[in-house]
Amino acid sequence: MAERYVLITGASKGIGRAAALHLDKLGFHVFAGVRKLADGEALCREASNRLRPIQIDVTDPTLIASAAQQIKQIVGEAGLYGLVNNAGIAVAAPLEFIPVEDLRWQLEVNVVGQVAVTQAFIPLLRQARGRIVNISSIGGLVSGKIVGPYHASKYALEAINDALRQELKPWGIEVVAIQPGEIATPIWETATQMGDAIGLKMPAQWQTLYGQEVEATRQRAFVAAKNGAAPELVAQSIGHALTAPRPRTRYLVGRDAQFVGTIIVNLSARLRDRLMAMR
Repeated sequence: MAERYVLITGASKGIGRAAALHLDKLGFHVFAGVRKLADGEALCREASNRLRPIQIDVTDPTLIASAAQQIKQIVGEAGLYGLVNNAGIAVAAPLEFIPVEDLRWQLEVNVVGQVAVTQAFIPLLRQARGRIVNISSIGGLVSGKIVGPYHASKYALEAINDALRQELKPWGIEVVAIQPGEIATPIWETATQMGDAIGLKMPAQWQTLYGQEVEATRQRAFVAAKNGAAPELVAQSIGHALTAPRPRTRYLVGRDAQFVGTIIVNLSARLRDRLMAMR
């Protein structure tokens, strides 16, 4: 079998880390995208010599271009078989008060950054008749209070995923969305810390009007970080999306994702609102 190369962004922890190690075990040559090379070195200690860390930040055009050039030199005529757009953040704050720059940052990382990386690697993907796997979320199917910025970014990524799938079909490039439910990863802790920092920039009135809802959201994040499904479950779906002769267009990962993606999305908006209010 010909050598197959795949790039995963946000590979230093959580889903990206699990996916990098899983794909390495499947025999892929993995470019593990990290912002800090020290994270890549730690990952290498658990992988074969097929895994190579590569510095990339989805919001930095210079680093994206540099990574694309490095990978092009390594893969040569083989091209890039897979691109896993995994890097992302979660911004939580009531939409009435969230500083606009923080909303922009949420969209810059989770939406614009994904497109920027994809644009840089489409030529190599076309060369290999490769595949793109976008890590979306059930948060791109149903939206809830306080986490509106994150939901907005994932709804947008769902639309981009559909458009790319249609646009790249003539070259045989499959485009797949992975839609996890609650997964036990550091994103919950990071989101909580980010939310605390954003809260300091908002007018004090937000605490009176939304304090209880924000605290409830924080507690749900703690539970998800502790009891969510293992990131390896998502990694397995990524592996299937990259290896199946005919991959699905979407993969719901986790029991909660199956429930939301098959039942909740088909309810009326008013009923969905009532169910979300019970969380």
